[in-house]
Amino acid sequence: MDITDTLVLVRGAGDTATAVGKRLFLAGFRVVMTELPEPLCIRRTVSFAEAVYDGKALVEGIEGRLAQFGELSRWPFEQAIPIIVDAEGNSIRALRPDVLIDARILKKNVDTRIDQAPMVGALGPGYTAGLDCHFVVETKRGHNLGRAIYQGSAEPDTGKPAPVMGYSNERTLYADQYGAFEALANIGQAVREGVVIGRIGETMLVSRVSGTVRGILRSGLKVQKGTKLADIDPRTCPEFCYTISDRSNAAAGGVLEGILALRRRLLQR
Repeated sequence: MDITDTLVLVRGAGDTATAVGKRLFLAGFRVVMTELPEPLCIRRTVSFAEAVYDGKALVEGIEGRLAQFGELSRWPFEQAIPIIVDAEGNSIRALRPDVLIDARILKKNVDTRIDQAPMVGALGPGYTAGLDCHFVVETKRGHNLGRAIYQGSAEPDTGKPAPVMGYSNERTLYADQYGAFEALANIGQAVREGVVIGRIGETMLVSRVSGTVRGILRSGLKVQKGTKLADIDPRTCPEFCYTISDRSNAAAGGVLEGILALRRRLLQR
């Protein structure tokens, strides 16, 4: 099974999934990515999910393009990654991929099974290698970040973002009510603590730290209570807003290792 003939279906096209898709694309795999009809990504400058809204998205020189399922049989896989809208996972049965990667970072297993493809991988907590999938990649910052796990699970979700310069929960902002979100700041913009960066109706969203807006939800989207709306990076490095993070790159490396390790085992049989 040659790499260039290997079809990888990546579920999700947010920032971490995008890192996975980009890494596999550059390695020569044929990559297809799926997304929801209305993605709620905040790190929009590094997410192929934006192609759902804009028709295409360019991340670190790699292009993701919105595609219809019927286009895939003649898709130029060496030029761009097709992004298809598929909330239910119907493309798994239709495409019969060689590799399935659940990169939605749902923190629980909703519908991924080890029998859905010859090689199945998943990112983050909620999955058990050997039961739900063939390998799990650790996404929690720390000693094991990016490690491919072939038996067992990733570390449990703590519900707290990893600290950056001592800030954890303060960095991220969530909706406390239902409604349409309006962004009042742009990605890459420097903000001070206490500045209003968005709103839902008459409720203002206030930055709790000073730094750079690394991510913020697209205006006009309806959100539920608890939806993540923005991420403020206290390191004040605007370039971090436009490049894939160290965490996502580490996870992408773990996925590539997992695929190659399983491929080697299959070839040795």
